[in-house]
Amino acid sequence: MAGMAAAVAKERAAAAGAGRHGHAVPYLGQHFGALRQECLEEGRLFQDPSFPAGPAALGYQELGPRSAKTQGVVWRRPTELCSNPQFIAGGATRTDICQGALGDCWLLAAIASLTLNEEILARVVPKDQSFQDKYAGIFHFQFWQYGEWVDVVVDDRLPTKNGELLFVHSAEGSEFWSALLEKAYAKLNGSYESLSGGTTTEGFEDFTGGIAEWYELQKAPPNLFKIIQKALQKGSLLGCSIDITSAAETEAVTSQKLVKGHAYSVTGAEEVNFRGTVQKLIRIRNPWGEVEWTGKWNDNCPNWSGVDPAVRERLTRRHEDGEFWMAFNDFLRHYSRLEICNLTPDTLTSDRYKKWSLLKLDGNWRRGATAGGCRNYPNTFWTNPQYLIKLEEEDEDPDDPEGGCTFLIGLIQKHRRKQRKMGEDMHTIGFAIYEATREKSNTFINLREVLNRFKLPAGEYIVVPSTFEPNKNGDFCLRVFSEKNANSTVIDDEIEANFEEVDTPKCLKLKSFCGKEVETEVSEDDIEPNFKRLFGQLAGSDAEISAFELRAILNKIMAKRQDIKTDGFSVETCKIMVDLLDKIYREIDVDRSGTMNSYEMRRALEAAGFKLNCQLHQIIVARFADEDLIIDFDNFVRCLIRLETLFKMFKKLDTEKTGTIELNLVNVFYRTPGRKLTIT
Repeated sequence: MAGMAAAVAKERAAAAGAGRHGHAVPYLGQHFGALRQECLEEGRLFQDPSFPAGPAALGYQELGPRSAKTQGVVWRRPTELCSNPQFIAGGATRTDICQGALGDCWLLAAIASLTLNEEILARVVPKDQSFQDKYAGIFHFQFWQYGEWVDVVVDDRLPTKNGELLFVHSAEGSEFWSALLEKAYAKLNGSYESLSGGTTTEGFEDFTGGIAEWYELQKAPPNLFKIIQKALQKGSLLGCSIDITSAAETEAVTSQKLVKGHAYSVTGAEEVNFRGTVQKLIRIRNPWGEVEWTGKWNDNCPNWSGVDPAVRERLTRRHEDGEFWMAFNDFLRHYSRLEICNLTPDTLTSDRYKKWSLLKLDGNWRRGATAGGCRNYPNTFWTNPQYLIKLEEEDEDPDDPEGGCTFLIGLIQKHRRKQRKMGEDMHTIGFAIYEATREKSNTFINLREVLNRFKLPAGEYIVVPSTFEPNKNGDFCLRVFSEKNANSTVIDDEIEANFEEVDTPKCLKLKSFCGKEVETEVSEDDIEPNFKRLFGQLAGSDAEISAFELRAILNKIMAKRQDIKTDGFSVETCKIMVDLLDKIYREIDVDRSGTMNSYEMRRALEAAGFKLNCQLHQIIVARFADEDLIIDFDNFVRCLIRLETLFKMFKKLDTEKTGTIELNLVNVFYRTPGRKLTIT
């Protein structure tokens, strides 16, 4: 109940604007302003209790407490590392970001791209903090997390070895915004080690709330250079990398000084006149701050002498900072992948930019209920969450003779980095998209996000997100970026129950604990002789027994049944006769195992007259299925009894037929021990 109350509170806060940029949600309930003021008033430096400066913050395996890499680590504040520490000096630049002893170059490439756009940088790195004014050892940063912005506070104790920062650092050694940003992101993901390995698109999205796509450069579309130029003009974030074929190639340097398995930023794309021809050039940045391309159009290449001096000066005034130019053809030949982060409407504040329309849908996969796996598992695929996307307007693009609606669909699995220390990692996820009965896409990948770009006729499309294999628990966020407005609907069953009241002269009536009589559809002639004999011995002339006595009878009868498996009836289950639901159970149990799995249970409930939504099916599986997702006859009966009782109670309380009721303590139904169960 506490979890449901928290979810309702979160929905109300979101409706009031919480989670939007400018109204970021305090992560773990920590308010930067209040905490800083408290420290200033008490004359102390902040120490973060939610992310203590110790072994757990570093990691759990390669950076775990017993790892050689973490031996000798000392946590120090910037004021202990240099005489005049600066948060940001002279503006944040790409040279402030030098990689340390952590494999998070993907993150650093995304951070480096942030420095190209001051407006976006200010959203992630608030300006209201320094080591001079109101310094209290506390800093804060803001990140996008699956649809909402969160404000993360950290203290400024940083891991060092031999007096040097262990992880990201500035080239000058006196600026600390990048190191503190890395720490805040590590806190958000559980530890520094959780940041090891990833794609630049992940960092792009968490810094902007945008949606990132990628291109395999060996199969680059003919207009890719123009796509890059337009993306840079729109302030999009771009990254690129070179694939590796084995772990031994990780960060191996090629003969022309390109680093394999390393994340680079794309910072420029220009066409220049060179000896009467137009040359396409692209500018790349290595987050190491060094190791630059030595091929054509590098900083010292003689080709630059053939370019107009003013253009040459504009393009080459930076040297030895890890940034370099290269021919676009060489870029396509040497690099493997390009990533582009398309920014959200609230990020593109300038009216000259054409903005995307955005839909966001949250959902989850739950083992045994809504985690049906991909189409390879037809018996369960249909149980996955489903969404109807309506595209009503085609693009306005006079240069494109083909009509249609351009849109991107991105499916993100949530919080997987944080779960690495528990032995979890990324699921293999994907989605299928259908127009009527025709399938459009079915791609699966074990990254945080899978994304596809489409251009389809206006109409309605069903999107089915799933893990590759069934029964994988997880939460997800599905986003649709479209050129024109789009609408969405969650496809789910309406909650209803269709069961008939039976009024036969000869029937069993069970008096429940609250004194109400519940009729069954079992006539007296259908009762087994052994049951009647046992009942008579215990009930006596008044035909009344307690629930405990009825349980003894039923367990004796069921012990002789070989076709139905049960661990025994509980007192609660003994409110009803076995044969009431035996027929439904047998029909659904097609393999005659004597039990049913959680997906068969869904069909059994429908056969019994109950239509439930995905959330209720998840609750039923959690309550009545065992760890193997098996539901025996005893729990099947108990489930249906509870459902029927709840529906009848709801209908009685819903006197105005509004579909909603308001409960207080007087309405709450509770059972009193010792009540009798009467059969007449």
